[in-house]
Amino acid sequence: QVQLVESGGGLVQEGDSLTISCAFSGPTFSDYAVGWFRRAPGKERKYVASINWTGTSTFYTDSVKGRFTISRDNAKNTVTLVMNNLKSEDTAVYYCAADRRYSSGPDTLFRFWGQGTQVTVSS
Repeated sequence: QVQLVESGGGLVQEGDSLTISCAFSGPTFSDYAVGWFRRAPGKERKYVASINWTGTSTFYTDSVKGRFTISRDNAKNTVTLVMNNLKSEDTAVYYCAADRRYSSGPDTLFRFWGQGTQVTVSS
């Protein structure tokens, strides 16, 4: 069974950087594509970024392009999301998700989910 655990969230100021991570456990990590999603207060969960099985392809939603970078380390079973130049509208709970298929969302295309990590950006 796949398990995902996010870490690294916190409170930062606008313009700061933050890195969040997702630790994967279960069957072969490199068989799974991984995505990050976020849910802002009072809003639906939305796609942020995803990475394919080998790390050679990535997708980003337009609002984070050029600011966020997703990467993976298949030797360590981890995926990270480096978030630069954070804005108040990036405040959300960030979720890691995995699936054997590689896509740019929506969340219905990802089978396994973590519990989320809170990222708060103060203005």
